[in-house]
Amino acid sequence: MKFPGRRNTKHYFPVSEKDRSTLLFGDMSNSEVYIVGIDQLLVDIEIEVSDEFLETNKFPKGQSFIIEDELADKIYSEYKKENKITGEYPGGAIGNTLHNYSVLSDVSSYALGAIKRQIEVGDYAFKYLSKTSGLVDMSYLQPTEKPMGRALCFITPDLERTFAISKGCMNDLSEEYIPEHIIAKSSALLITAFSLRSKNEPIYNATIKACRIAKENKVPVVMSLGTSDLIESDKEFFRSFILENVTALAMNQQEAQALTGEDDPLKATEEILELCDLALVTVGKRGLYLGAFTDDEFKRQTKEPLVTKSIVSYNEYEYSRGMRRSDCKKPVKVYSHINPFKGGPSLIKNTNGAGDAALSALLHDISANCYHKDVVPNSPKHDTTYLTYSSISQISKYANRVSFEVLNQNSPRLLKGLPEKEDSLEEGYWSK
Repeated sequence: MKFPGRRNTKHYFPVSEKDRSTLLFGDMSNSEVYIVGIDQLLVDIEIEVSDEFLETNKFPKGQSFIIEDELADKIYSEYKKENKITGEYPGGAIGNTLHNYSVLSDVSSYALGAIKRQIEVGDYAFKYLSKTSGLVDMSYLQPTEKPMGRALCFITPDLERTFAISKGCMNDLSEEYIPEHIIAKSSALLITAFSLRSKNEPIYNATIKACRIAKENKVPVVMSLGTSDLIESDKEFFRSFILENVTALAMNQQEAQALTGEDDPLKATEEILELCDLALVTVGKRGLYLGAFTDDEFKRQTKEPLVTKSIVSYNEYEYSRGMRRSDCKKPVKVYSHINPFKGGPSLIKNTNGAGDAALSALLHDISANCYHKDVVPNSPKHDTTYLTYSSISQISKYANRVSFEVLNQNSPRLLKGLPEKEDSLEEGYWSK
């Protein structure tokens, strides 16, 4: 496994010679680290439209919603003729995150979902598979007779994204195709609120079953929220579900507000920690917030200037590593915030996939902790039960950097891994 970010050697390995020998000469092949994600397999079709187009079709701007297949075909054909389709990419929040995770970590991930049984060269299912990292294992996908789902991603001049979903087979995953042994041994189970949109769809029950298996085996459940409209439509259900099942929650500011009622992202992060153990909130041009728990005994004070916003000196213990609240004798909430890397790209073509990229960095760090614990169980890095390998400050930097890479290209997925060394970064950038 590639460890998250570029670091000084002392941050990878324990300091004692005995432990170094264990790592250098031990059998690392027995440590199989991977994550599992339940995905609504989709192809993203990006289309440049005007605000008038959304108003005419009564499409709620910035939201995600279902449309009939016939309407999707009509819109696609019209804009194809006008050359306003800017790209067709394998998509889906979970699919993007799994792909990015495997590119970053250089280890496997497993995708669970439904896909067209008969795949032909050039069709959407073929494009999805051919543009997904080979490290994403598709062997447990459920074959169906329906076509692939499509997400028409309407991009308005202000770069806001609106998703009209043509379902296809995206919700057909059934409970029978949930492999218990794969989930039970994973480093994390990744799900999305979209798979819980309708209790009448097979993927809903499949997701519930997967969460039950993860909980029974103490596997962290990491959830990406859908759109704010989806959360507002059944807020109490989602709050109860998160409280019962979810370890880490990722969302943007609008989704955080829909879940908590707080428009301040830092206060929203604080409230989300009443529902789960770790919260990642992206705030667009203002970067991202990360909140977590740590034990009072193991908290680490920042060396950066203290910052007060809606919480006094909120970053005081940002050098602490994340823990589950249940593993803390005296839990303390810790927070970190970071502005966009290098101020963000000079030109952003669209923001599709940036949040998924940030989440993939967090998952990489969580799985790196599992890997390191397997390989060097006696390391001082494991003096208690941690959820993350790095401090939340370090994870914020890493997530920020990965998001920048996606924003700096015209694809919702990483096209390559991060460079080993970057001239734009100071030597101490990754040293927290």
